[in-house]
Amino acid sequence: MTAHTDISADGWVRALPASWQPFALLARVDRPIGGWLLFLPGLWSILLAGAPVRPTLWLILLFFIGAFLMRGAGCVVNDMWDRDLDRLVSRTACRPLASGRLRMREAALFLAALLAISLVILLQLAPLAQALGVGSLALVALYPLAKRVTWWPQLMLGVTFGWGAPMGFAAAAEHMAPQAFVLYGAAIFWILGYDTIYAHQDREDDALVGVKSTARLFADRSAAFLTLCYAATLALLALAGLLAGLGWPFFAALAAGGGLLAWQIVTLDINDPAACLRLFQLNREVGLVVAVAILLGRL
Repeated sequence: MTAHTDISADGWVRALPASWQPFALLARVDRPIGGWLLFLPGLWSILLAGAPVRPTLWLILLFFIGAFLMRGAGCVVNDMWDRDLDRLVSRTACRPLASGRLRMREAALFLAALLAISLVILLQLAPLAQALGVGSLALVALYPLAKRVTWWPQLMLGVTFGWGAPMGFAAAAEHMAPQAFVLYGAAIFWILGYDTIYAHQDREDDALVGVKSTARLFADRSAAFLTLCYAATLALLALAGLLAGLGWPFFAALAAGGGLLAWQIVTLDINDPAACLRLFQLNREVGLVVAVAILLGRL
């Protein structure tokens, strides 16, 4: 397998002042896909709650901004934990902390700034959503440790990245309901699947440095594992729609999302890191299709 990196220092990042560029790369603003994937479970749940249009649009805006801020904060925490491991993996060796372009003190100050702005957004939400938001900080802090102690760090990422599902419902409805928890389960299985694809980029390097992942655990059986994950995702999404009283257009549109998930399974090549990255990125479109399906089910 040839050396592979998903760091993109070109484009608009290169137009930033030189002193800003390492912070932009640290927060992964060159790769917005992570912010989208963090945002989408929250978008699903806000739409599923069925609040009036104006507060719904306001919450979507808050969650969109908050997702990108918290994704950046999570990346900073991850790189602070993993800077020594990152130096040993080709895809991550050029990250600002691993390469020495930034010091730990600079990263800590940047993290504090991201969390402070995120707190301003959190305070705009209902009290229940605020409490859930505070609880998510523990997940963000602990996630980087998972790969050191378990073969299932992708499951821990699912628990963390999917947190927007109960939080979004709490923000929109100001209470919890069974469909919010079912939607959370769907998000966890979805993330478990797509992050297994993502982890195949590092499978060989991870084996050398002793990092665990579901990509290493399932290896050539990954397509079968993805089939289970994505089947559970679709089943739980359908159940959430039933519990929320969505109409038949939801289920019809959900089939399109299922088609995109099936495409990932049948075209998966675990020995092609660039192809794995493209399949991983396709999940933004999957998430948007699910959001449209929920909207159609509300008509």
